[in-house]
This record gives sequence, structure tokens and C-alpha cells, in this order.
Amino acid sequence: MTDEGRTAADDRSHTRIDRALVIAAHPDDIDFSCSGTVAVWTDAGVEVTYCLVTDGDAGGFDRDVPRSAIAGIRQDEQRAAAAAVGVSDLVFLGYPDGRLTVTLELRRDLARVIRRVRPDRVVVQRPVRDLDSMYGSHPDHTATGEAALCAVYPDARNPFAFPELADEGFEAHSAGEVWVLGAVAADDPATLRHVDITDTFDRKITALRAHVSQTAHMTELEDMMARWAGSGAKRAGFPRGRLVESFRVLDTR
Repeated sequence: MTDEGRTAADDRSHTRIDRALVIAAHPDDIDFSCSGTVAVWTDAGVEVTYCLVTDGDAGGFDRDVPRSAIAGIRQDEQRAAAAAVGVSDLVFLGYPDGRLTVTLELRRDLARVIRRVRPDRVVVQRPVRDLDSMYGSHPDHTATGEAALCAVYPDARNPFAFPELADEGFEAHSAGEVWVLGAVAADDPATLRHVDITDTFDRKITALRAHVSQTAHMTELEDMMARWAGSGAKRAGFPRGRLVESFRVLDTR
């Protein structure tokens, strides 16, 4: 049986780590993309940290809510969503929503988080635009993905990069691997990992519903997520009825 055809029960090698760090641009990005996988990991004893680059202060739909209140609301929603899948360690970097670029400052701040958490695995957003999906190619996502990869290599592992981090007590750290969110047709199947989230799907939906400001209006949220995860499972060769989240795995050693 190929890796692509294994269920979580068949292969738990993806949980054989101690710490994982998930980096994303906005509150709710993680829950739409990989919170089912996070729940699988935390159930297996993996310590997971979330790093949110922005507070999502440009999001929301209710014009009666003051813009000044949105950041705090979305932070609270993300904390509740994280708790639903077993995560309590969250970092908010506070960059402006909708205006992210790959700056040295962002690379430094992400390298600081990597050095503090010292993860075995870092999960990042896809750093390149998907020409088949405008929705999946928010510029904040691609900027965060690129900055996160730069932070993994070379910034976090190079003791001479951003010397102020060492002065702060954050020594260099090399993460063993990077998991890039999602899978596209051009990806080499040998680089893909598909995590069976069938047993954690309900917690994924609970996490998404915690983002009230973003999902309260979505009456078909569960059906949409089930279609996405079911389609991914079918493409990966999983048995009928299974649900998966997919990643491209990069060996950074």
C-alpha cells in the first residue's frame, strides 16, 4: 500500500514528533486548512503552537462592530478554536491584515518564534499563487508562506542571522521538516502526506464555528468542508467515506 492510500490507523509516523509549529496569516486560516490534522497530532501527544501573523483586523462582515474591536474579537475566537483541537500556546504577531509583505522584520519575528518553540515540524501556507484558485491565493497567505520558509531556512538555524535574537536568549534551531498546506496537481506524489481526519472532523467544525465573526453566516459550512476533505481523500486513494487534509512535505535537514 502506498503512503497516499494509508489511513491514520495504518500509519501514525506523522505523529512521531514532540513539537509542531503552525504559521498562518489570519485567525481561521489554520482551522479551514488543517485543524483536523492538528487534533490528530495533539491526541497523539504532540505539543502544537499556533503563530498568527495578523489579528485579522480587516475581516468580518458586521459594519456595526467598530474596526478597533475586530482584532481582539478575532484573537478570542482563535483561542477558542485552538482549544477545540487541543492547542493552548498561541502567538499573535500583530502585523496589519491585508498589507503583508516579505520583510526582514517579519522573517526575524518568525525566526524568533521558531527558536522559542524549537519545533520538529513547521507547517506553512503555500508561498506561491495558485492560478486555479484566486480564493486560495490571498496575498497575505503567500507572503506568510514565503517569510515562514525564509525563517526556517536560513534565519532560524543560522546563529549569525539576526544576532539580536541570540542576545534575547533565542539560540539557533533547525526544524527537521516543513509541511506546506494543501496539495496541487503539479506536486510530486512522493512529497505528499495525507492525514486522515475522519475521527477529528467534528472538532474541526467546532473550531471553525468558534470564528463567529467569519462563519456565522455560512449555513453550509460543514457540508463544504466535508466535500473538500472527501475530494482530497478520493484523489489520495483513501477508502470511500474517509476525510483527509493534504500537505506537501519538505525535508529541511
